[in-house]
Amino acid sequence: MLILENVRMAVGSLRANKMRALLTMLGIIIGIGAVIAIMTVSSSLTKSISDSFQEMGANNITVGVKQSTEQQQTTAQGMKFGTSGKTAEMDEDDLITDEMLEELRKQYSDQIDAIALSESVGSGTLESGDTSANVTVTGINAEYFESSQITLLAGRKIKKKDLTGKKKVIMVTDKVVENLFDGNNEKALTAKVSMNLDGSYTDYYIVGVYKYEQGSNFSDSSDEDVTTAAYIPLTTAKQQLHSDEGYSQFTVVTSTTVESVSSFASQIETFFAPYYRGNDDYEISTSTMESMTESMTEMVQTVSVAIAFIAGISLLVGGIGVMNIMLVSVTERTREIGTRKALGAKNSYIRLQFIIESMLLCLIGGCLGICVGLLLGSIAASILGYAATAPIGAIILAVCFSMVIGVFFGYYPANKAAKLNPIEALRYE
Repeated sequence: MLILENVRMAVGSLRANKMRALLTMLGIIIGIGAVIAIMTVSSSLTKSISDSFQEMGANNITVGVKQSTEQQQTTAQGMKFGTSGKTAEMDEDDLITDEMLEELRKQYSDQIDAIALSESVGSGTLESGDTSANVTVTGINAEYFESSQITLLAGRKIKKKDLTGKKKVIMVTDKVVENLFDGNNEKALTAKVSMNLDGSYTDYYIVGVYKYEQGSNFSDSSDEDVTTAAYIPLTTAKQQLHSDEGYSQFTVVTSTTVESVSSFASQIETFFAPYYRGNDDYEISTSTMESMTESMTEMVQTVSVAIAFIAGISLLVGGIGVMNIMLVSVTERTREIGTRKALGAKNSYIRLQFIIESMLLCLIGGCLGICVGLLLGSIAASILGYAATAPIGAIILAVCFSMVIGVFFGYYPANKAAKLNPIEALRYE
């Protein structure tokens, strides 16, 4: 009942001085609002990054051959120096072979859904009659699209029989079909096109048309000149390039049973270690979207917390404002305090009265600040092109923190009021 009575008195006091209370809360509103706005943008950005990496394949592991870490030489003083910039040209013995991949697939059959292979052929044009379209050509295996999703509009994808027969077939985007066949997908299928790579022409037959996703290629070109990806069988690409058998990198698509993609990536490195034990120049390295997502998220959150901390300094200013107005309130109500103490009110009752008033002041300011912060954060997130995500944890923390500010900055004025001499208080004019 005592607390409820004090709350009523605090509300009455705030109503009696609405403008003064609003100006006092302004520092709290700005501080809390700024922090919530920053955390809302951060939360929205983090979710957007996570979703983007998920679409790119969060369960994918990229495995590649990289130059081994430079050997260290230890001097008599214990200092370590790396060997001077040693470079080694990769040859066929350094590449990952089909036999290695089959062993990997066999050993981890329950954890691997697909092994995607690709090799860049180059950039050029596809030509049909007098028309042409810019493309980047990549050789792929039949499992490639398990790691990179596409929307097939017509025809089919690259199949195993295309790789076995080293067939001259190609998959293109609807942008290529627009340029070469006036957007007629049916006309494009089985049509012959000439691939021009650095003046060298090779004929291919279109077997599939897939949807071009805006933003998948960064280009300032118009729709007619935009460069899109075209896919041919990996074996055909190697034959055209006269490249060595083997692969410098590949992508593992893990199954849903894998609990930690990063842990499985380490297992893959351990699997390949014996194959490269005698190789002083090269070793196997892995990277995952999971680790990249964690790194990006951690970086965004660190920057956001740092900015939020700077913005939170205004809360200190707001707290000082609360303390100042509470001191004024104590001075204005000196006779009231003296009367209550003369009627038997304990020091703890007086102290509680002013602390509750201070907490209520900060709590209302904190709630208003949260509303302002969510509004500003949503506007900023929409301008940046992200879906606004409310940081529930930050909101709860903001409410609690505003109440802590009320207790911290309200205690001194409340304690001063509690220690007033009732006789002197009653004499106060």
